[in-house]
Amino acid sequence: MGLLLSFSALIVSTIFLQLGNGAIAPLDALAGINASFTTTEIGLLGSSHFLGFLFGCWVTPLLMGQIGHIRTFTVLASIGVIGCLLHPIIVDPYFWSVLRIGNGITIAGCFTVIEAWLNSKVDRQSRGSVFGVYRLADLGSQMIAQFIIGFLDPSSFISYNLIAVFFCLCLFPLTLTTRVVPDIPKSPRLRVLSSFKLSPLAFTAVVVAGLTGSSIRMVAPVYGNAIGLIKEEIAILMTVFLFGGLIAQLPVGRLADLFDRRWVLIILSLFAATISIILSLIASQYVLYIYLCSFLFGFATFPIFSVAAAHANDFAEQDKYVDLAASLIFIFGLGSIVSPLLSSTLIDYLGPASLFIFLSLVHILLSIIGGIRMMARPSVTDKTPYMYLPRTSLIFGKFLNPSKKESDKN
Repeated sequence: MGLLLSFSALIVSTIFLQLGNGAIAPLDALAGINASFTTTEIGLLGSSHFLGFLFGCWVTPLLMGQIGHIRTFTVLASIGVIGCLLHPIIVDPYFWSVLRIGNGITIAGCFTVIEAWLNSKVDRQSRGSVFGVYRLADLGSQMIAQFIIGFLDPSSFISYNLIAVFFCLCLFPLTLTTRVVPDIPKSPRLRVLSSFKLSPLAFTAVVVAGLTGSSIRMVAPVYGNAIGLIKEEIAILMTVFLFGGLIAQLPVGRLADLFDRRWVLIILSLFAATISIILSLIASQYVLYIYLCSFLFGFATFPIFSVAAAHANDFAEQDKYVDLAASLIFIFGLGSIVSPLLSSTLIDYLGPASLFIFLSLVHILLSIIGGIRMMARPSVTDKTPYMYLPRTSLIFGKFLNPSKKESDKN
């Protein structure tokens, strides 16, 4: 308990950071609809966020080396505050896209600071308990943020002011902490081609996870509006998707440790494809069925990234875990950049059902590749333990998988 209290500043900052981050994407989509943005323009906002995310992942360690952890966190959180306050002043999709790039830099940078701090201070014995609380703070606050959207007016500047307050509140716990600031972390090396050669299935699964997650977070509000859901119903739709992902972590993780992880990925992807097809056919009057399918879709898709990362780790040397985790999150980010713009354009030209038709196709492709890879080589017998891997910064691999040197020391 004492250990968790010592990290309470980091956890509370995480909660407020995710409350702001989780709310800004669906609010932008709904506000864009009210402002008569095209569906493609709304998708551009989501792609811009992940473009900023990738940039923020790499620039933050350099900034930390120049001005330290706390000043870096303060600067980056301030960018998020400024972006929220500027939204109602100039209502233009391209101006908002620039603001969303800033928001992506804020999220990636602030989480890089938080996770660097956790990485340097947590030891082997406490890693599991600290990580469990961090995971709950991460996913739980995202879920609450989605639910809050139902109570916000997308056309009111007050809604953006509230999100700005969340970003301001994330500053207080970390900047007031009395704990010793850790050393500056080194940026991991990106080995994208090596990651593909190591596990083509894991590589593909991470791309699919990026395509799926960003489409739901950034474009699902447009889908909900297009089929006739009201704002409160869209908020519930987004909340149950994340709740499904939260519930899935324990049972799917257990299955991934007990059975061939390729089978787990194939089953998850086929299940996701089936639910996607159902969602493409359901009309708005069956809103309870839409909620149920959204929950099941989150259950099927949210663990795919972590299962893929665990599968790739099974074939990696232990001293390559950090670089591998960074490469997988970078690949996830690339898929996340492409998907909102692509899926929103599909909705523009083919209607709202095309969102889930597109997602069903990518998951069918993942299951086919999974079957091909099962015929290409046998499964490993010595597995690394499954753990939920947040897609928040490129340095989180060390927290999940300490090096041999660190393990021996602890």
